[in-house]
Formats: sequence, structure tokens, C-alpha cells
Amino acid sequence: MRLLLCVSLLMSMLVVLGGCTWPTGPVMAGLVIDQKGPVAGFDSDAKATRVGRAKAEGIILVGYGDASITAAKLAGGITKIHHVDSQTVNIFGIYSKYETVVYGE
Repeated sequence: MRLLLCVSLLMSMLVVLGGCTWPTGPVMAGLVIDQKGPVAGFDSDAKATRVGRAKAEGIILVGYGDASITAAKLAGGITKIHHVDSQTVNIFGIYSKYETVVYGE
């Protein structure tokens, strides 16, 4: 009975802690390494000649960073956005990274 209680408590903690750093992406899984996916398309007249990146990371209960489209746009010196992609890493909810990649001119 004690073993069952300990296992249940451990599983509950993993679910709760995993939810704090769970990144969004095209596919949700416990272990995600270098998963890429689309976010949005904007101005079809703009050319994708520049790239800007911005990222946010999380370690267990602490999340930090700015993965906004605006931050990526500024990092790449982009004024007209062609499209936006994302790149995700998640290692069992212990470490996660979400990177926004903006293409434009």
C-alpha cells in the first residue's frame, strides 16, 4: 500500500512539474529534440532575406527569456515579416526551450 502511494505521489509530481515547462509545438511528447514547426505567415510581398531568433527556456520550475515575434524581429533587423517558424526542445519537462524564428526583410 505504501509503495502504491509513493508511486502515485511521484507520478503526480511529474505531471505537475512537467506542466510548468511543457513547450508548445506541432507534436507533444515527453522527449522532443529539435522539433520545428510553422507559426504564421504574414506579408507574401516580403522576401525572406533576413533571419531573427528569440528564445525562452525553462528548467524545472523556472522559466525565462523572450521568445516573442517582436524580439526575434528586432534581433534580425527585420521590418517586414515574411513568415514565422518555431523550434522546440523538451527533455521530460526538466529542461525545455522554445525558439521563435522570424524570416523577412
